[in-house]
Amino acid sequence: MKKIILIGRSESGKTTLTQALKGKKIKYHKTQYVNYLDVIIDTPGEYVQTQGLGAALAVYTYEADIVGLLVAATEPYCLFPPNITCMANREVIGIVTKIDKPDADVDQATRWLQLAGCKKIFYVNSKNNDGVIDILEYLREEGDVMPWEVDKQSAGK
Repeated sequence: MKKIILIGRSESGKTTLTQALKGKKIKYHKTQYVNYLDVIIDTPGEYVQTQGLGAALAVYTYEADIVGLLVAATEPYCLFPPNITCMANREVIGIVTKIDKPDADVDQATRWLQLAGCKKIFYVNSKNNDGVIDILEYLREEGDVMPWEVDKQSAGK
């Protein structure tokens, strides 16, 4: 699988998405440092929210194949400036999280990510796995066997 780094402000859903992508039970915990989890790099929101730490994110993107910019559909504003994706020498995708919340404005979050330069945008509710498989399929490389395919293969034997 391609390695992805998840970048977004605090409480945008990075760690919850990481747990969903790994097939783990969802439980909230605050990310305090950059976590390398096989093919996922989960970053603290403070890195994108604090000017002095933002430069560190640029360094960490070199560890990944794809940069995932997260915006929760419930956020009142977006931290990502227009055309920021041109600053990365990696593919950058957008991920809209918390699409299930009553106060979600998915269209606004989509516009923010498009303005940032994201051409490909995914829509996710990590708690019930909506959109999670779409991201996993996107990260898939030729020859990768996904967990749900292992179950099908063993059932056919």
